[in-house]
Amino acid sequence: MTCLHKYWLKEFVKLFLIIQLLILVLFIFIDYLSRMDRFLKSDISLLEALWYVLLKVPFMFVQLTPASILLSVIVVFGVMNRNNELTALKSSGISVYFLVKPALLAGFLLAGLMFFLGETLIPVSMAKANYIRYNKMQTENRMSLGRKDIWIKSKKELIHINFFDPVKQTIAGITATTMGEAFKIIARIDAQRGTYEDGKWVLEEVIEQSYKAHENDYEVNVIPVKIIDLDLKPGDLGAIAKKSEEMSYFELKDYVQKVEAEGYDPTTYQVDMNGKIAFPFICIIMALTGAATGMRSFVKTNMPAAIAIGVVISFLYWIMYGFCLSMGYATVLPPVVAAWAANLFFLCLGTIYLINTE
Repeated sequence: MTCLHKYWLKEFVKLFLIIQLLILVLFIFIDYLSRMDRFLKSDISLLEALWYVLLKVPFMFVQLTPASILLSVIVVFGVMNRNNELTALKSSGISVYFLVKPALLAGFLLAGLMFFLGETLIPVSMAKANYIRYNKMQTENRMSLGRKDIWIKSKKELIHINFFDPVKQTIAGITATTMGEAFKIIARIDAQRGTYEDGKWVLEEVIEQSYKAHENDYEVNVIPVKIIDLDLKPGDLGAIAKKSEEMSYFELKDYVQKVEAEGYDPTTYQVDMNGKIAFPFICIIMALTGAATGMRSFVKTNMPAAIAIGVVISFLYWIMYGFCLSMGYATVLPPVVAAWAANLFFLCLGTIYLINTE
């Protein structure tokens, strides 16, 4: 590694850490204060509430890293541009492609760090954060989540759902048990599938068991369709269903295989699984795009404009990435294409941008 590259990386690391630190501190303050009402109404202490917010910091670090890389690279090259260092280097025969090497190296290393955190720290921290949110901060309808099962205790009902599709808003493998005095089961409903329509759940292929006290026995009925009124909405399930960020890539891969083996649609999790690899790759693309922007001639006199361009590029990426994922969830695009489409588009854009800079 040349002295020039070491100098560039030193400046980049300083800026990157400053930007990340400022944004994360703002996130902690805003998230903590904005949830203060919920914290005070729940059973947790303010110290435990702060711990809940801090548990989400690793996830936010990963989410903010691409934008921080882009802005840091723009500023480092912008300062070199304004001080005529780039002009001197180019006049010495050093090409743009040589100058961009440390930026690509930084992007590659941070992409690896993002993937590593996504496989180790983030699943653990987000699982703990969600446990605090849905078990300690939730005052009604206590919910708990196993590996692939959702359990909800609502009033005198104990509801078990084997699979929830957050996109189609459907459930499968439903068991609703109604408890009487002394925890005696007075009714049980088993259904293959369920959809939420007009504020009620429509269950299909239902087996209903009702306790008859005078006979001291259960009456069993098989019903094609049954409409029931549960104190439960798809939004509640979407909040508690096992999140992709709580699983590593390999855990998510195993989960997809289990869902497929049980006959359910794993599209949502397939998209997220491919996104686990596709998202870190954007670090390299942002480094490339940031270098091309920072080397532009207008940056010498208008650094804020370059930073504004970086912010716009970040927002455009997030919009396109989110849109492509939505298309994947809706099965309009294959999961692999949905996860990688935004990356490929911005890779082409960044490459063309850099070539024009040269």
